[in-house]
Amino acid sequence: MKVALSPMEFAKRARRLYAGKEAVVDGSLRFTYEEFFSRCDKWSAALQTMGVMHGDRVAYIAPNTHTHLEGYYAVPQIGAVLVPINYRLSADDFEYIINHCGAKVVCAHPDYFDAVDGIRDRLVSVENYIALEGEKSGWDDYEKLLANETGAYTHNQIDEDDLLTINYTSGTTARPKGVMITHRNAYMNIMGTLVHHHLTTNDRYLWTLPMFHANGWTFTWINTARGMAHICLRKVEPELIYKLIKEEQITMFCAAPTVLISITNAPESVRADAPKGVRLFTAGAPPAAATIEVVERDLGWELTHVYGLTETTPLIAICEPLPAHSGLSIENLAKIKARQGVELVSSGELRVVDENGNEVPKDGETLGEISVQGNVVMKGYYNDPEATSAAIKDGWFYSGDAAVVHPDGYLEIRDRFKDVIISGGENIYPREIERHLDDVDCIRESAVIGISDEDLGEAVVAVIAPNGSFNESEVRDYIKDKVANFKRPRRYILIDELPRNSMGKVQKSKLRDAYNGQS
Repeated sequence: MKVALSPMEFAKRARRLYAGKEAVVDGSLRFTYEEFFSRCDKWSAALQTMGVMHGDRVAYIAPNTHTHLEGYYAVPQIGAVLVPINYRLSADDFEYIINHCGAKVVCAHPDYFDAVDGIRDRLVSVENYIALEGEKSGWDDYEKLLANETGAYTHNQIDEDDLLTINYTSGTTARPKGVMITHRNAYMNIMGTLVHHHLTTNDRYLWTLPMFHANGWTFTWINTARGMAHICLRKVEPELIYKLIKEEQITMFCAAPTVLISITNAPESVRADAPKGVRLFTAGAPPAAATIEVVERDLGWELTHVYGLTETTPLIAICEPLPAHSGLSIENLAKIKARQGVELVSSGELRVVDENGNEVPKDGETLGEISVQGNVVMKGYYNDPEATSAAIKDGWFYSGDAAVVHPDGYLEIRDRFKDVIISGGENIYPREIERHLDDVDCIRESAVIGISDEDLGEAVVAVIAPNGSFNESEVRDYIKDKVANFKRPRRYILIDELPRNSMGKVQKSKLRDAYNGQS
C-alpha cells in the first residue's frame, strides 16, 4: 500500500502516542498534544466553513505563537496551502505576496493589523481576515471561530506532490519569489534531519528561529514527529532566551547568525548559570571560530552547522562530526565546524561543479558552484516559470554559492558568486577575509566588499562593526599573515551595525552603494 509522504503522517502518530504529553508552551498557555490537535481540527473546520478548499492559499503574518504553529497542521490537513509571510517585511511587500499567491484568507497577529488594513483595498483575492489574537473591527476573532466548531472537518485526499507551503524569499534585489514546497519535499527533509540529529520525546525545543523562515527549517513538524515540546518565543531577546532555557529545560534550538552572535555576546552575568548540554543548529554565514568557542567551551553547548536554502526545503548539508575530529583542539575543531559539511541522506545528490558542469577536485582550493538534485528541491517558483528555469537546469538546482570540497568530502562555502570582488584581474572571495577578521577580538562582525577603483577595477574594503575599541594597526598586522597581499583590505570603515535584510543576512549591496566612489 502506498501512503502519501506528508508531515501530516507525523501528526497522526503523535495523536496516538503523545496525546497526554506537553506539546506547546506559549507564555502562560500550555497545551498537551491532544489539546493542540483538537484546536488544529477546529481551525480546519472553521476554514472549511469559510469556503477554503483543496489548493486554496491561507497566509499568516505572525511571530512564533501557538496560533501560528497551529496553521502548519490545520491548513495542510485539509489540502490547502500555507503561506507564512516574513512579518519583518513592509506593507508593500505584504500586498505583493498576498496578491501574488492569491491568498483567500489572511491570519495576522495584532502587531500587523494596521499594516494589513492599510493595503486591504488592494488585496484582490482575500475574503476573510482573521485576528489570531485580540480584537479589531473588520477582523474575525480566531478563538471565537474555534469555539463555534466541533473539530469535524472534511478530510481531503492529499497527494505527496501537492503543495504544502509557498515560502517567499526575502527579495533583496527583486520582488520576493514564491518557493513551492510539496508534502514530499518537507517529509524527506524531516526524515533526513532526524537521521543525522538524534532527538527524543524528552527533548524540549525553543522557537528562536522564526517559523516563517523556510517553515522553521521544518522543525514545525520535526518536533511533533518526535513528540517534543514546542516552546514559543515571540521576541528574540538574549536574556529571555537564557531564562527560558533554564526554566523550561530547553535542550535544542536553531539560531540564525545574528541570533547566535547576540546570545554569545550577552553579558557574563546572563551567561553565568546557563545549563550545559544544549544543542543548536546554525546556518547562514559560517560562524566565527571565536563564536563557536564561546558556545562549546564557555557555555558547554553543542553547535552543529547546517546548510541549505528555502528552495531546498531547506537543509541539504550538515557538518556532522567524524571520529578524526574528536582529538582536535577547540580552535581547530571550530574551523571544521564552520564548514557546511556533507549532504543529508535524504537530500539527493549534492555536487560542487565548475562552469562546465564538472565536479571540482577534493583539494579544498578549487572553487565551484553548489548544485543539488533530489527529494528536497522545490517544485518551482510560484507563477514564475522564467525564474524556475533559471534556477533549475537539466534537473539540477544551482545555489549561487561558491564552495570548495575538502579531501574528507566536506563542503566549505567561500562566498556568493554575486559578491566576488575582481581586483587587478584576480577573483577575491570576501568570506575568506571575513573569516580571519572575525577572529580578531576588537571586531564583532565584518563585511568585505569591492568598491570602484580606477587602477584595480575594484578595491577591497572591510566594513567593521567593532567590539569595543578598534585597533586598525593590530588588525592589519594580523591579516598580513593570513591572506595574500592583493586580498588585504585597502581601507577599514567603522559602522555601528551591519545592514541586514528581513532574514538577518548582511546586505552587501547597500554597503557597496554607500561607499562606492569614496577613496
